[in-house]
Amino acid sequence: MSNPYLSYTTEQTCADLETDVHNGLSNIQDIAKRHTVYGDNDLAVDDDESIVVQFLKQFIQDPLILLLFASAAISILLGNIDDAFSIALAIFIVVTVGFVQEYRSEKSLEALNNLVPHYCNVIRSGVTQHVVATKLVPGDLISLQIGDRVPADLRIVDAVEFEVDESNLTGETNPRKKITEPLVSNLPLGERSNMAFMGTLVRHGHGRGIVVATGADTEFGRVFLTMRETEKPKTPLQNSMDHLGKQLSAISIAGIAIIVLVGFFQGKNWLEMLTIGVSLAVAAIPEGLPIIVTVTLALGVLRMSKKRAIVRRLPSVETLGSVNVICSDKTGTLTMNHMTVTKMYTPGMTTPCIIPDGDHLDFSIEKTVGMNKLLLSSALCNNSKRHVNKSDAILDTTNPWAGFPVDVALTECCERFGLNDPRGSYPRLSEMPFNSERKYMSVIAHYNSTKTTFMKGAMDQVLKSCAYYTDSAGTQHELTPYMRDEIRKHEMDMAKTGLRIIAAASGILPNKLVFHGLFGINDPPRPYVRESIQQLMTGGVRIIMITGDSIVTAVSVARALGMAIPSSDQDAIQNYAITGDQLDELDDSSLRDVVSRAVVFARTTPNHKMKIVKALQSLDDVVAMTGDGVNDAPALKLADIGIAMGRQGTDVAKEAADMILTDDSFATILHAVEEGKGIFNNIRNFITFQLSTSVAALSLIAISSLFGLQNPLNAMQILWINILMDGPPAQSLGVETVDDDVMMKPPRPRNAPILTVQLLKRVLLSAFIIVFVTTLVFKVEMKDGQVTARDTTMTFTCFVLFDMFNALSCRSETKSVFKLGIFSNRMFNIAVGGSLLGQTLVIYVPLFQKIFQTEALGFKDIVTLLIYTSSVLWVDEIRKWYLHRKGLVRTKSTYILGNV
Repeated sequence: MSNPYLSYTTEQTCADLETDVHNGLSNIQDIAKRHTVYGDNDLAVDDDESIVVQFLKQFIQDPLILLLFASAAISILLGNIDDAFSIALAIFIVVTVGFVQEYRSEKSLEALNNLVPHYCNVIRSGVTQHVVATKLVPGDLISLQIGDRVPADLRIVDAVEFEVDESNLTGETNPRKKITEPLVSNLPLGERSNMAFMGTLVRHGHGRGIVVATGADTEFGRVFLTMRETEKPKTPLQNSMDHLGKQLSAISIAGIAIIVLVGFFQGKNWLEMLTIGVSLAVAAIPEGLPIIVTVTLALGVLRMSKKRAIVRRLPSVETLGSVNVICSDKTGTLTMNHMTVTKMYTPGMTTPCIIPDGDHLDFSIEKTVGMNKLLLSSALCNNSKRHVNKSDAILDTTNPWAGFPVDVALTECCERFGLNDPRGSYPRLSEMPFNSERKYMSVIAHYNSTKTTFMKGAMDQVLKSCAYYTDSAGTQHELTPYMRDEIRKHEMDMAKTGLRIIAAASGILPNKLVFHGLFGINDPPRPYVRESIQQLMTGGVRIIMITGDSIVTAVSVARALGMAIPSSDQDAIQNYAITGDQLDELDDSSLRDVVSRAVVFARTTPNHKMKIVKALQSLDDVVAMTGDGVNDAPALKLADIGIAMGRQGTDVAKEAADMILTDDSFATILHAVEEGKGIFNNIRNFITFQLSTSVAALSLIAISSLFGLQNPLNAMQILWINILMDGPPAQSLGVETVDDDVMMKPPRPRNAPILTVQLLKRVLLSAFIIVFVTTLVFKVEMKDGQVTARDTTMTFTCFVLFDMFNALSCRSETKSVFKLGIFSNRMFNIAVGGSLLGQTLVIYVPLFQKIFQTEALGFKDIVTLLIYTSSVLWVDEIRKWYLHRKGLVRTKSTYILGNV
């Protein structure tokens, strides 16, 4: 319970929990003991029903299975014990296969929930550590920054402009400002201003708090225990699969009813026709389709996580293949976010001072008084922190400093000039933290016994607050229009080389500061980003850069990355780049025109991101948007795919995003889009396989009934075909590796149907070949007009082998299996090998011969059937060859040849 600590002072809270307000918990044995007493800091739920109960339920949930049970019971009453045993065994196998699929689906989804562990910054023994939040214990000291998710219930002990969004707990939409003073007990939840609650989000400032409750003892935990989600919503693709399944079921049941009725009127045994009808229903109705879709999506997401892209919501996988515009931040996504000061400028310099690579020992640049003032301002207006040891570094384990990359770069620059951290000598009185709206940071500190403001940030923002400047000698002058133009000219020259420009100033009067100069900070492009951009653009995906940097810097970087921007700066800035201020002046029509051609958006705020996304979506674009800050969350939610940064991203951004990049790299987005397209292709491939098998099975029995022939397949054989159709071969198609040519294809339209005309043509062609050849085999074998065990065995095996060859051809819609590599899909090889082994047992083992009413076939029979059944593969290979011959398929090779 956190309520008693409302009225406790900071000292009383520390004493009660035996912790330290500066160093946190220090005794490892004590921490372990507390963890044993209080358990993990998570919200555990009761275990679900046992796996045995889940399995047994499968026998009574499906009405078709109950009908088969009825069939078996009737067989017993009529004395057909063998038939009853066979049907019961078939029921057991069918239910087992279905249960394994469903269980696998649930386990895959559970694995997805564990992909994004929640980390937090805890101070133990005076050292800041980045740990999994589940390991927190009461008494831990937590450090919170803007964008963090509060990991447990905390008593606030330090707050700097500290505001927390508690809307998910109290319903209050405005963030609440937090304080450290004690309050009266038993206040309503929304008025506990000295507490921060588990699951809430830091919207502004920073602070520290002591953990007073964890897990189910937190306020959020108490709410959580009163509610339990009974059912997760299905993805749009799963819903469409359910709808498709119902449509196919209705068609199948109508067809089966006709088959059974025709059989009755023809005088066939009514029990046999009933059993065959129910077996056909089990085989033809694609009840496993939504489950296989879920498994395919979940396994695809797990594969993507290994490529450093964590998808938080399954529907996002479906959308990835449709993305045709990617709006990306520059810093940290397109660039390394490993910043280094390479140029410095102070007013009066004719050219900026170039700072070479290397450590401070070899550093020989003469430091002027003006440069010293510039460095001092950047060092005091700075929140970087020194690591106690390298193992605690979060951003860069080779760097003794941690914090925002700009702060770290400025601190390193100061050290190279011999200026050690001065913050301890000049106590900070207050702080205005940096955010993307104001584009600057300022602090007030005691400097030479005077309250002095120090400011750094975007040059335009800093220059607005300045009335004076210092020259190289440190002499103060009035900031004239001429000097303002000179400063802007030098900023422009540095920005043209792709440097990020940071200005610094200080002074006693906040609106009449003294301008000290500029830093040019280099942030090199990430490896493989240029190549990734080229591949995405080749595949019809437009890339847009959105940055808070100046328009000149942004255009220079965009050009270096190979984005679609002309070489002329004037042309680029006029037609392909625009600033946030210019965006604000546009009406809706003009905005749509601009976003349809612009490549760079500079000096933007999160609100501009919202405008850009809305305008693109109004043009029917499917938009992916990257972001890492608190204020990026609305744009991430609005975008079709919101992409948060795993390293630099705030918890607020991650909560709003659909996908998280664990390495913050743009190149990872390419892998995600490739995988998204590949997953959808795989889903269409196994749908093609299932539908062609289902249509063929129904048509085969229907033709036999309509033409008065004996049934070529018995109930057990039909059920065995159902196992192959819904089982391992179908699932193995869902894990086919991504085709190399997938990025050569344009993005899939947002509402493109799964069942296209081309897919249905392919299904009907395959089904026709299977039915025609299988019927021909049945007729040839049935020489005397009587159906023997050999006749049905040949027909049955023919159909099963057709299934295997059909599955092989369905591995790709357009690429030859010989180019894919016949044995390249290990799971497919195992699935087909297992199916063929099962078919061998059915034909040659006496026990199964009795159950399935089969007999052994000779070597010549098998070879003949292999020749016949491979026809479905060869016809599909001819179809693929024709598509390539006519240039209807775009591949990497055709793209390369077309650009030679």
